[in-house]
Amino acid sequence: MDEKGLKKDQQVTDEELEQMMAKYDPEAGYRKLKGILGWVVIILLLSFSLYQLYTSTLVRFSPQVHRSIHLGFALALAFLLFPASKKNRLKDAKRKFQITWLDGILALLSVVVGLYWPMNINELVQRVGRLETIDLLVGVLAIVLVLEATRRVVGLPITIIAVVFLSYAYLGPIMPGFLQHRGIGIERIIRTMFFTTEGILGTPLKVSSTFIFLFLLFGAFLVKTGVGQYFNDLAVALTGRRTGGPAKVAIFSSALQGTISGSSVANVVTSGSFTIPMMKKLGYRKEFAGAVEAAASTGGQLMPPIMGAAAFLMVEFIGGGITYWEIAKAAAIPALLYFTGIWIMTHFQAKKIGLKGLSKEEMPDRKEVLKKIYLLAPIFVVVILLMSGMSVTRAALWSIVSCIMVGAINKETRMGPKDFAEALINGARTAIGVATATACAGIIVGVVTLTGLGLKMAGGLIDLSNGILFFTLFFTMVASIILGMGSPTTANYVITATIAAPALLALDIPELSAHMFVFYFGIIADITPPVALAAFAAAGVSGGEPLRTGVNSAKLAIAAFIIPYIFVYSPELMMIDTTWDQTLWIVFTSVLGMIAIGAAMIGYWMRKTHWVERIVALAAGIMLIYPEGSTDLYGLAIFIGLFALQFFIKRNESEQKPQSAGA
Repeated sequence: MDEKGLKKDQQVTDEELEQMMAKYDPEAGYRKLKGILGWVVIILLLSFSLYQLYTSTLVRFSPQVHRSIHLGFALALAFLLFPASKKNRLKDAKRKFQITWLDGILALLSVVVGLYWPMNINELVQRVGRLETIDLLVGVLAIVLVLEATRRVVGLPITIIAVVFLSYAYLGPIMPGFLQHRGIGIERIIRTMFFTTEGILGTPLKVSSTFIFLFLLFGAFLVKTGVGQYFNDLAVALTGRRTGGPAKVAIFSSALQGTISGSSVANVVTSGSFTIPMMKKLGYRKEFAGAVEAAASTGGQLMPPIMGAAAFLMVEFIGGGITYWEIAKAAAIPALLYFTGIWIMTHFQAKKIGLKGLSKEEMPDRKEVLKKIYLLAPIFVVVILLMSGMSVTRAALWSIVSCIMVGAINKETRMGPKDFAEALINGARTAIGVATATACAGIIVGVVTLTGLGLKMAGGLIDLSNGILFFTLFFTMVASIILGMGSPTTANYVITATIAAPALLALDIPELSAHMFVFYFGIIADITPPVALAAFAAAGVSGGEPLRTGVNSAKLAIAAFIIPYIFVYSPELMMIDTTWDQTLWIVFTSVLGMIAIGAAMIGYWMRKTHWVERIVALAAGIMLIYPEGSTDLYGLAIFIGLFALQFFIKRNESEQKPQSAGA
């Protein structure tokens, strides 16, 4: 499909898309400053990226110094680029208004906070935790700036959670039941938050200032080489002609986009502006078209190798020598099943309502598209380097180099000095949201460390479930979905791993299974009503009813509600302690299981299914996904029986139709 043809089919303008991005994804609501202020911001963004490259290759500062400089850059840029009021964000799509005097003061104070550790490190270390009045003032300032910057850039939900946690630390003696504690003094709270590596400058910001920034830079260079657009072109070329083609284009492109995107909402709006109009034109209902894009875009955060940058945080939080590669490997089969489930359900839905694929005229030249397959090389480079055991930092740096080399092959994608600078600027701008979110998440982690809230929550959940594993999992699921609502991927994982995961660990569930469980349910909060930000954004593009879109997206993502339970009960699904032949068998039976579950959810297989068939198909699907010998055999027998029943009834119906026509 050519670009002109696509524009005609689009039902939303670029200006409307920008407004939707600003409404549903606060990180997209940045100002586009002009004149001197514009140049100041550009220089700061370039300096941010160059500083990160410098500290990744040539020199290493102490943790407090490096993280505070990283934080200072992010906070100053947050106040210069993001207005205080949401009304101002939506005032016009181009957002060309200038900064206020308050923004300027907050940006300058952010520089003070960012430089406080580098300029006073010797004194701060020598005092060994004893704080002077100026230290306390800077500490309070750091907390306030982090909270306000996070509110502007990321949104209100995570900011409210952080404020509640700070209040909890101080008001412990008056808290009810198991939440009660003796209370933490103001000075100790400030010291933990900014003058140790257990609060704002803790593990989340550590990962943001090292691995995540470099991979965001990698994503910016990928976009500059045209890989983002190529994902859409490749998806159309490979899947467009198939039954319900545009829906499969959305799934395929979103799975690929997940390797470079850290936001479900951003993925929905960017990819959805291309795929949702195609789905509607083909005949899918508005709510279903939006739901496909929302479910697929959210799944991009679950997709190795990047997993919305949460994989790098998981390495740090789990510890114990676990490698990034082990986490990516463990996430592979669950992610495959997630996208398989959506693919199958869109296929059955298309069959159910009689939809075909795109016409030959609407398709791009497949040969021309496949000629550019080399654009995917940087993604394979990063996977191979990480598999080889190379450090994450070096793998990211070499992957950036591979982007530049791949782009140089073709004149259209060759990067000049301007393109190189724009990639550095875009990477740094994307990092602002991650840095502020992880700094705010560090406040939450710091309070949990001070008060032992994680263990208290674990005890509360276990008491509520009477120590029964299934009920503990259920309550942990609910807690993770609630905690994940409205939070970006990185902060989402930090919060759920700190508060919800300890309940599972207390029942001796393997750490990787526990962390992956809460990660999954924190992520699918984006498509779980009533909040469902990704689904609401998709409804904005499709013109559908938001709540119905959310319900449909949760239905399509049913795998994400089932699979985490299974890999807790049976870690083999995450390729833990399995051989290759066992892994192949698990993949085979699990894919069959998703076919059965898809038929149950849509109510169609080869023909419309009776409600009894749907219940049986759902049971068979769960048995096939659960990686255990007897359940596989029972599930396979039921699957074959249902398949045969569908086949013969369908054939009889087909034979009777010509007779009826003849009569």
